[in-house]
Amino acid sequence: MKHAIGISVLACSLIAVAAPGFAQAPAAATPTLQGDMLKDWTSLKDTMAKLADAVPADKYSFKPTPAQQTFAERVVHIATINNRFLGFLGGKATAPTLDPKAAVMSKEAALKAMSDSFDYGIALIKEQTDQTMAQPVTAAFMGPSTRARVAWFLLGHTWDIYGQLVVYARLNGVTPPASVRP
Repeated sequence: MKHAIGISVLACSLIAVAAPGFAQAPAAATPTLQGDMLKDWTSLKDTMAKLADAVPADKYSFKPTPAQQTFAERVVHIATINNRFLGFLGGKATAPTLDPKAAVMSKEAALKAMSDSFDYGIALIKEQTDQTMAQPVTAAFMGPSTRARVAWFLLGHTWDIYGQLVVYARLNGVTPPASVRP
């Protein structure tokens, strides 16, 4: 019993000594809808760029089956959809130009198209506030939606394409960078 009381006193003493240090820790910034969206969008841009860059240029014409698009076409598809739907967010940033008929595109051109579309998204999201992200817009087949829902749709869409591109990469012996463990 004496031993148990001694341990309890020691534990309470340690907590009492440590607690003021924890109380003085700097408070984390309050998350915002706009800030979270920007963080997720920027992170996804980085993940997609690393995957697309890891695939060799000569594999950009690869199709897993004749009915599917090439790797390059899937990368450009991300840019096309981003450019189309980001416009629903509103803002002053100008959408990058992209030739929608670019059936065959070099690795460099496909990477640039995708990067430019993400940069367009970054610019538009930075123009938003939590209040404007919650405002309604009419977004094509989505019908009345908030700007936030449009952005979430694009995040989900791009993660879906990421999953497809991982298969393309692995079929060509490329391990996706996000799967490489040190």
